[in-house]
Amino acid sequence: MRRPLLPVALALAALTVAALSGCGGAVFTSRGAGGEAGAGAGAGAPAAPGTGSAAPSSKPASPQWNSQPPPAGRGPRDYDPEADAGADIAAALAAAKQDGRPVLIDFGADWCVDCRVLGVRFRQAGPAALLAKYHVVKVDVGEFDRNLNVAERYVDLGTSGIPALAVLDPASGDIKVATNQGEFSSARSMSAAQVEEFLKRWL
Repeated sequence: MRRPLLPVALALAALTVAALSGCGGAVFTSRGAGGEAGAGAGAGAPAAPGTGSAAPSSKPASPQWNSQPPPAGRGPRDYDPEADAGADIAAALAAAKQDGRPVLIDFGADWCVDCRVLGVRFRQAGPAALLAKYHVVKVDVGEFDRNLNVAERYVDLGTSGIPALAVLDPASGDIKVATNQGEFSSARSMSAAQVEEFLKRWL
């Protein structure tokens, strides 16, 4: 007896939609230290500078659907799951008080194509020159199950998706910018010039 074709077609359509959407689509449970369990939906398509993002979408059971070979120029690991995110941010803030450079925190994960593409954009000439004016800290959020207690102090991953960026004032440590509208959640579609525009505006 032949299997009905409709379920197969629907499954293929769902995979196609997932593959075309950004890493921002996410429904996650907070398991960070001291964190309450909760859920949120991440942003979809990226916004142009100064605009909001598209409607949220749902995260599949595993993010591996979005895994691809790393773009050229990517290092062996952009987001270190073994790093002490809290200590790294504290060290960056201490250095910022000395030299007046703001702190930029990049929340993401190596499985996320958009996070990896943003890493490549950060290495390109224009964005790299501006990043030299920041103290940059990369924080691994795993499959939305790591460092969430750190992330929730600076961004709303439920609306931002990943990568999510936060910029802290060098003197006070207060949040100057948080990409809570998903501005970078589909970074694969952003040019180096667009990334550069954000970094320039935040200085």
